[in-house]
Amino acid sequence: MFSGIRFALAVGLLAALWASALHAGPLPAGPGRIECPNGKEPITVFTYKPPTYKDGPLLVVCHGVGRNAEDYRNYAITMAERFGAIVVAPLFDKERYPSERYQRGGLVGKNGKAHRPDEWTYAVIPKLVAHVRGLEGRAGMPYYLIGHSAGGQFLVRLAAFLPGEAVRIVAANPGSHLFPVRDQEFGYGFGGLPPELSSDDMIRRYLAAPLTLYLGTGDITPEHSFDASPAGMRQGPNRLERGRTCFALAQQLAKQHGWAFNWRKVETPGIAHEGAFMFAAKEVDDALFGK
Repeated sequence: MFSGIRFALAVGLLAALWASALHAGPLPAGPGRIECPNGKEPITVFTYKPPTYKDGPLLVVCHGVGRNAEDYRNYAITMAERFGAIVVAPLFDKERYPSERYQRGGLVGKNGKAHRPDEWTYAVIPKLVAHVRGLEGRAGMPYYLIGHSAGGQFLVRLAAFLPGEAVRIVAANPGSHLFPVRDQEFGYGFGGLPPELSSDDMIRRYLAAPLTLYLGTGDITPEHSFDASPAGMRQGPNRLERGRTCFALAQQLAKQHGWAFNWRKVETPGIAHEGAFMFAAKEVDDALFGK
């Protein structure tokens, strides 16, 4: 009887210690997992903190269509160690966050009306950043966003509508882009959005966002959930060409209107649609921190 009680107490103590490690104080060194408050939809977040971490930046990593945030956290460990950064990878599960809420951010409803900004999936990112800053006791911790594939799509649209305080927003190998035009429907352009989300001022702000299109020159085959829809194919025959075309068009539009243009394009040679290799490539340094 007493051994059973001692066992139960030990299990309870371990559970309490585990909960404390998850929810109180700085993030533990090495890989971890926390829950980020988000109203009725708390977000599971996979983390990594280098054992030698001191006061580096925060990297928020957005996963692909496979909803494999833990894998993407693991891919990003190379960046965490290389840059002395904390990595957090939120999980946007398919059940709660289908493509309309993930890749397209839950910006508008099926009736075409805009949701409130606090209802957009993009709004999870500043909540997550604030949560980690609180745990680490660093209210001014700079943060960078990097997403691959579907995560890249999420971030190019976030850059347009809710870039927040991110120092740099890196969209790696997105399958489609948000072209700064109104003759393509939302998801691909600003067409069909309410006027308050598709005005010249919104497009101007988009071009001023600190966005990097990070492209693998080997990402030229229709694989890995490639968007071969008519709207997608209008943007280009493959992911590499879509990124190049979107960047060139945006650059030209900013020059034509005399608008600020803070986008950058970084290419890494030979890499296909492979998040782990994109994160490990030497060019990721330029994509995140280059001038």
